[in-house]
Amino acid sequence: MLNTVIVGTQWGDEGKGKIVDLLSEHADFVVRFQGGNNAGHTMVVNGKTIISHLIPSGILQQKKCFIGNGVVVDPFVLLEEIDYLASNQVDVSSDMLKVSSRAHLIMPYHKEIDKAREEKKGDKKIGTTGRGIGPCYEDKATRRGIRCCDLMDLELLKEKIIAILEEKNFYLEHYFHTAPLDKVQVINDILAIRDRLLPYIADVSVALHKGSTSGKVILFEGAQGTHLDVEHGTYPFVTSSSTVAGNAAGGSGVGPGLLQEILGIVKAYTTRVGEGPFPTELFDETGERIQQTGAEFGATTGRKRRCGWLDMVMLKNAARLNSLTGLVITKMDVLDDLEEIKICTAYQHQGKTIHDFPPDIHTLAHCTPVYETLPGWKQTISKITDYADLPDNAKKYLQRVEELSQVPIKIVSVGPGRESTIIKAPVL
Repeated sequence: MLNTVIVGTQWGDEGKGKIVDLLSEHADFVVRFQGGNNAGHTMVVNGKTIISHLIPSGILQQKKCFIGNGVVVDPFVLLEEIDYLASNQVDVSSDMLKVSSRAHLIMPYHKEIDKAREEKKGDKKIGTTGRGIGPCYEDKATRRGIRCCDLMDLELLKEKIIAILEEKNFYLEHYFHTAPLDKVQVINDILAIRDRLLPYIADVSVALHKGSTSGKVILFEGAQGTHLDVEHGTYPFVTSSSTVAGNAAGGSGVGPGLLQEILGIVKAYTTRVGEGPFPTELFDETGERIQQTGAEFGATTGRKRRCGWLDMVMLKNAARLNSLTGLVITKMDVLDDLEEIKICTAYQHQGKTIHDFPPDIHTLAHCTPVYETLPGWKQTISKITDYADLPDNAKKYLQRVEELSQVPIKIVSVGPGRESTIIKAPVL
């Protein structure tokens, strides 16, 4: 297998966790390169569901995993996840997991500000998970963040916390009118877990370089989706990091020449959690059926996902932004019982046909989808493992996706488990 980047092509929740878990068997290293514990990757192994939020999905294949410098790390959540995986007989020792010394730490004040800010917005809220991701990236950008390497120097760590809490508490008290945080408590809470964290901290960039030069195969695991990218997504209804494939290099500390294969994960329909425009969203019985059949609830938030038809305007946008070399179609089985299936091929806006994804959400919010209707296959496909055995109408649907996206489909997922997977073209 080539060094491979896994990215979501929609608004996240495309099923990246399963695909990373599947491909990890053929990789040596698995790296998470952006986001934080606002992501949730769900894997089903031998009928058991395991959800990870920070630790790369490859840990279930017992491959060496890395959390890159582009990730913001809640240290308390990380330790909780380590304990959770260990309770499920997964080895998450410091030999199996390393966290970049350059990764920024999500502190308690980040979470308090995140929640207070969202509450203050009321009806104009963005839909953040309230886990402190955005405020942590803000401090990173303004050069006031606390990084994993700061845990090495106790006096420096205390000085940084005391200095920044003065500002954060002023903000909490006088703008949000909420209680300030106690600096002694914040410091003591971090010190209480410091010794557990230290063995996991390493220079991930150096480790990946050494591995690459010795022939190790690297799998880069993205979180969220292309259209939640802070640069290219439906701003401001986006996440706080760059989710596209190009950031796999910067967020891991490797050169872009190491990115050889880029697989875009796309649900056979479209979902979105939280606020923001969604041109193909369904508000009828079909949308409800897809939501229920697909069990569309956020792995991190538990929020019900909005559902709609597959949007090829979005997918073509993602193909361009990521230089996709292949597609992975997930949740095909959710559409099994539908009489007909629609694909959005363009948008109508103020009498004009639009084929490119608009950067302005006000334009996007007033776009009407142009649909192409295909017949459903009306057959259970979850047990099929050979592409040739798929119903003709299912193959026609997939062929149309390839034609419209101009990207070959390499894998088709027809169920949540590892075994419910069709390998259409070589990737391993």
